[in-house]
Amino acid sequence: MPVYPDARELGRRWFEEVWNARRDESIDELMSADALARVEGGEYRGTAGFREMQRVFLSALPDVRIEVEEILAEGDRAAVRWRASGTHGGDGFGFKATNRPIDVRGTTWLTTKEGKIIEGCDTWNLSGLIASLSAPGESHESPRF
Repeated sequence: MPVYPDARELGRRWFEEVWNARRDESIDELMSADALARVEGGEYRGTAGFREMQRVFLSALPDVRIEVEEILAEGDRAAVRWRASGTHGGDGFGFKATNRPIDVRGTTWLTTKEGKIIEGCDTWNLSGLIASLSAPGESHESPRF
């Protein structure tokens, strides 16, 4: 019987490899081809859907780094508390780059099966982030990734 990485290890590797190291091949290694991703701004199915969402997100925050602050795991589930920081250096959110720093915290809830992520659900304040990047008196819709 194969030995699979546990949910805690998958959660840690997801942020270190996929987000921080930008290792595209880790997406296929760590995520099921038909996984469901629920993120602030939309829902995506599979690795192709995730890649598109990530592309748009990174086009707005090209230098984003995500620090894993804590992981709670039991069985096939993990909750990863994280902190993202970077610079709004692109127009992926649907408006011109402000070059302002961002610093936001959130949690990603993961469900795994046979060593792959089959579902992920992010909770964080995307609307608050967008508001913090807007000039006084200006407002922007939260992006749909």
